[in-house]
Amino acid sequence: MTGLRRRHSEDAIEAANRQTASLAGLAVTLLLLVMSVFLIRQLSHATKVEDCLLAGRSNCDIVAIRAR
Repeated sequence: MTGLRRRHSEDAIEAANRQTASLAGLAVTLLLLVMSVFLIRQLSHATKVEDCLLAGRSNCDIVAIRAR
């Protein structure tokens, strides 16, 4: 009976380890997603301001405010 309990305990530990690894993977995925969205927004903002400046305009601060 002791062997059965030991096996059940090992299975429970293995299941807990798999769950921890899955949650860590999910956390990393969400972190990458948030960082990607932030980077895309920043690049979009910089592109709009740069386009305004390259067009020879001097009031690009309005574009910068509206872009956010």
